Amino acid sequence: MRILLLSAYDADSHQYWRKGLVTNFPEHQWAILSLPARYFSWRLRGNSLSWAFGESAHLLQQPYDLIIATSMTDLSSLRGFVPALSHIPTLLYFHENQFAYPESGKEFKSVEPKILNVYSALAADHIAFNTHYNRNSFIEGASALLKKLPDQVPLGLTARLQKSSSVLAVPLNGDCYRKARKQAGPLHIVWNHRWEFDKGPELLYNALKTLDNDGVNVTFSIVGQQFRRAPEAFNNIKMQFPSLLKHCGFIESAAEYRQLLQNADVVLSTALHDFQGIAVLEGVAAGALPAVPNRLAYQELFSEQYRYFSQDQSTDPTEETHSLVNMLKKLATHKENNTLPTAPDIDTFNWQHLKPQYQELMDLTIERFSIKLID
Repeated sequence: MRILLLSAYDADSHQYWRKGLVTNFPEHQWAILSLPARYFSWRLRGNSLSWAFGESAHLLQQPYDLIIATSMTDLSSLRGFVPALSHIPTLLYFHENQFAYPESGKEFKSVEPKILNVYSALAADHIAFNTHYNRNSFIEGASALLKKLPDQVPLGLTARLQKSSSVLAVPLNGDCYRKARKQAGPLHIVWNHRWEFDKGPELLYNALKTLDNDGVNVTFSIVGQQFRRAPEAFNNIKMQFPSLLKHCGFIESAAEYRQLLQNADVVLSTALHDFQGIAVLEGVAAGALPAVPNRLAYQELFSEQYRYFSQDQSTDPTEETHSLVNMLKKLATHKENNTLPTAPDIDTFNWQHLKPQYQELMDLTIERFSIKLID
């Protein structure tokens, strides 16, 4: 099968997914177009222009059996600029959607990213989401948006999106599942996310402050992708709690990062937004216990014993900190008593398990396209 793979905003998680696809389906022939993950507003609106009239335009004119595109792709415009693409079955994959992002107060107010998500979804033959949370928040968000439009909105669009959608997780690479014997000493907690406001740095800071004040026997490794500007909470953590930090900063070496996860007792999320939580899943695959908020995709990923109280459920923001700290205190006691439980089994997220489902998804997209032609 000849497949055109389009990653319009090729962020780390998108690269992880597309490289996994190509590696695990060597029987297919792949043509790949990707664009750097920068200048978000322009990239989202301009990717169809960049591809259709840019240096790689000739790749769009080749014969393909299937197109797989990320939801950042402006699929409706791209098919308009390159009419030949409308004759190829197309699967649109949602790593995230534009309806479920928390607001920092600094974003440019525009409805366009949401409209583009809807247009691309309607232009595809099938759409897939990495979690039910992602699909549900997209369908609900699209429905609410369509109801706000003043007139001439066709009926049944939300039902059409629902009918043509399914859920299939981003698989984990095989090297995530290597485990090691846990080391003696304090409870080792890894926080491994982007250093941005939507990953909940204030909650992380408040948890460290409380644990430090209470003298709990823990140590933290705070790692992840960093940018030129980071929330002040990270600087405060480095300045105020150096004795709690085993590591703080980005780890360049993939091997060192894997080793860190294998040595961790707990992998922590304080996220305000996560559509699948690959970083946490990788930690759990390496043998760490998840400690995650009772919200977002985590409600479907992990049982209640691994989820702490979510601020979304209360007007008192300190309750979430207390719940997280209490969970970590209990785990620290288990570590001291050598009674830490084993991490939950997430083998169903590996490529070996999910590859047949991805092939079924490709076949389903082609089948839907064929039925549409007959109709």
